[in-house]
Amino acid sequence: MTRRERRVQEDARYREWRGAYRPYDLVKEASIALGVVLALAVGLTILFSSPDDPPSTIKQWSRTNPVDFVTTATTELDGSSGTGGYGPPYNHASSGQHIAFIYLQKWLGVSHPIDTARDYVLAPLRSIAGQPALQAAVTRYQAAPVDKQAAWASAYENGLGKAKTNPDGSISVPAGNYGPLPTMMGGLLSFAQAGGLDGALLTSRQFFQTDYTKPLLLMADGSVLADRAQAQHLLGDQWGMMNETGSYPGQVWLWLYTFWYQIKPFSTSANADILVMAVMGVLSLALILIPFLPGIRDIPRWIPIYRIIWRNHYRALDQHAVEPLHGAPEGASP
Repeated sequence: MTRRERRVQEDARYREWRGAYRPYDLVKEASIALGVVLALAVGLTILFSSPDDPPSTIKQWSRTNPVDFVTTATTELDGSSGTGGYGPPYNHASSGQHIAFIYLQKWLGVSHPIDTARDYVLAPLRSIAGQPALQAAVTRYQAAPVDKQAAWASAYENGLGKAKTNPDGSISVPAGNYGPLPTMMGGLLSFAQAGGLDGALLTSRQFFQTDYTKPLLLMADGSVLADRAQAQHLLGDQWGMMNETGSYPGQVWLWLYTFWYQIKPFSTSANADILVMAVMGVLSLALILIPFLPGIRDIPRWIPIYRIIWRNHYRALDQHAVEPLHGAPEGASP
């Protein structure tokens, strides 16, 4: 008897139930199950509900760490920040990450243009009214040659390495040839501490302000997000990413994705993101194609765990393997 004939015989044998029957109150069982699940859900929600952590804002960042804020703003002004040199989709500063001849960022182009000097420093300062000294400083900076601007920014960044925070929230930088930058950055710091920069970076043509790209990139260029990630156990050498704040160890299903960032060559490569995406794409494709891959698709037959799970079913099949179909001659098939 062929395998197909045996399968047809098995299906025919179990098409009609010939075992015992017992009463079963489905509504009662469903009600009990619903009640138990509801009680567990309410109890666990009370005990392990998600914390309502306050969001990170530029206002909070500039008040708690004004030196880091001003340092970050200065790197945005001279284009040396992470965002300034990132490339597409924000600017043309680089070609972006690539694999061999595949330049996905470059091919997709700049879809969300960001000029760090204009968007993060000059435009917000120009929006501040009633401060002629501040506007004169911005005008002086913009009128200076590019090499002069770079010299001022470089000297100011070096001075910020020895800066101190004053009791009123301002900062003190050792004397140096900084041009108009102390006045500009002092005005920007006060603007941020008052909450004005948060609103300025969210201004868009949309009715609802839902695009947080600019403030997030600014905070990412500083230390505020990295410090918070470390406190929440989210760094690469800790638990990694998660959806709910304060609920580490995070998503277990992300371990395979974040794992690659911890080993070479991914951990030391400037193209780590696209390399990891390529690896995960190949693994995902292999998972989808398992039913078509010789050898891998036969593993369940070589390791028949399913026969242990459905042991009662296969025990019954073994007992009736030699029995003919009900009402049919020996060896006949429907």
